Amino acid sequence: MKSYRKELWLEVPNRMDFVNISADVEAALAESGVQEGLCLVNAMHITASVFINDDESGLHADYKRWLEALAPHEPLDRYDHNRTGEDNGDAHHKRQIMGREVVVAITAGALDFGPWEQIFYGEFDGRRRKRVLIKIIGD
Repeated sequence: MKSYRKELWLEVPNRMDFVNISADVEAALAESGVQEGLCLVNAMHITASVFINDDESGLHADYKRWLEALAPHEPLDRYDHNRTGEDNGDAHHKRQIMGREVVVAITAGALDFGPWEQIFYGEFDGRRRKRVLIKIIGD
């Protein structure tokens, strides 16, 4: 069995945004040479997420509005976490809702997606470099 590891580094200029990383994951898969197996993609920061969904701008706007309603950034004193000098208590909650990682099957050397599925990096406390781990195992 082969094992392949790659890191992606992202710096999202907005506090909250979504970045389609499907092409990056597909490139890593091609580099790995794995034809049958599994691909794990996870955010390596506790204020970011990786998730699978449709690459549709209306859906992304809906997500942002929904997440902000569930865990609004302000007022900052709403979160005990912010008493430590941070201002990202909301980002931790948003990450919890959107999830840490995804696992995608690899079949015949390709990500085995359903219709419209894409992999996204979700940023909830942007404006600094963060990384995503891609781990591929298989034959």
